Amino acid sequence: MGVVFAKTRKGQEEIETKTGGLTPRVRRVLIFVDGKRTVDDLRAMLQSDDLQHTLGMLEEAGYIEVAAVTNAAGEAAAPPAPLPPVTAFRELPAETDLVSLQKARNFMLNTLNAFVGSLGASSLLDRIDRCHDHASLRALFDEWYHTIVMSREGKREAEALRAKLLEVI
Repeated sequence: MGVVFAKTRKGQEEIETKTGGLTPRVRRVLIFVDGKRTVDDLRAMLQSDDLQHTLGMLEEAGYIEVAAVTNAAGEAAAPPAPLPPVTAFRELPAETDLVSLQKARNFMLNTLNAFVGSLGASSLLDRIDRCHDHASLRALFDEWYHTIVMSREGKREAEALRAKLLEVI
């Protein structure tokens, strides 16, 4: 199954006016979103290590939306259920789950230490360590992911690490 994204009105306006402050790399991804290409097609064209994350950011910011879902043969298929945003966090319970909070914090700290090193991410490591709820950890998610992707070894593992972290954060 493949997901096809299309630009929203806001996305079209961004292409014309460049007022959204998108980085050149993110803007390039937005340009290639056309309502016809699947995410796999975009991945093959753009050779971007963090394409899924970039698409998620564009979707959450309202620049793109899911236009269609296709099956393996490329034919339109009904989505199995309303599709969540690409980088959607799971819904949190009313009370803070201290076990999953500690798992998420440890995962972020350990992956940064392993892929970047304590000197390369000391400020981010300190801020993660001071987080006492899921909301504050989620606020650091994009910076954590970007830091992982910018490391040589982390670039290869970024999508798998992202998926694992989203299970507990």
